[in-house]
Amino acid sequence: MSNLTKFLLVIFCIGAVNFLLLANEKAEPNFIRGLACAKNEDYAEAAKWFRKAAEQGHAGAQYALAVCYYNGFGVRKDHAEAAKWYKKAAIQGIADAQHRLAVCYYNGSGVRKDHAEAAKWFRKAAEQGIAVAQYNLAVCYYNGFGVEKDYTETVKWSRKAAEQGNDLAQGLLGECYETGRGMKREDLAEAVKWFKKAAEQGNVKAHVSLGACYLKKAIKCLKKAAEQGDEEAKTMLRSLGVQ
Repeated sequence: MSNLTKFLLVIFCIGAVNFLLLANEKAEPNFIRGLACAKNEDYAEAAKWFRKAAEQGHAGAQYALAVCYYNGFGVRKDHAEAAKWYKKAAIQGIADAQHRLAVCYYNGSGVRKDHAEAAKWFRKAAEQGIAVAQYNLAVCYYNGFGVEKDYTETVKWSRKAAEQGNDLAQGLLGECYETGRGMKREDLAEAVKWFKKAAEQGNVKAHVSLGACYLKKAIKCLKKAAEQGDEEAKTMLRSLGVQ
């Protein structure tokens, strides 16, 4: 799915939500005009109407205008302007805007790089159920980016994202089970379970990790056989460089 298609899907969803939750009678007609223009692939005109509604305080339009600036849809690409409008929408509670603002702070895109601010906005989006934000918050806790390193929090947030099908989170959760980080103990069976889920989605790193888990299991079995004097097992262990 292209960025443009994702953009259109998201703003149409936000448009529907705004009728119910973010009613702004003065700005709504301008936002609807923007949606209609975007649907007709007239992105310059769409951006014009999104700006009008955004300046009137319409959260969905602020988000849509930010996406226009970030990607250069109908306007000159400008990450500083994108971050500005993402923040306005994020403050009003648009979850995807909160996540995208966090990414801006994390990468220093249009704003000064600030991992603490990134973690703050990842959390806000994560608490609204945005899977990729949950994963990114888990990564912050795993590495100590903008927050104190905390593997328990890593497990908590990676699990939430993994259960929503995020393959990166599934891989990270698998790693936590494999190493025992944030867990009471290592659990190779659970690690395999989550690596397999990520691998089935085409995650290359998960394929490698899954193979490593199977290799660990194989070595364990071969060692047991070798301890009982099996020469074939001993030969296989030597070929793997295992004493």
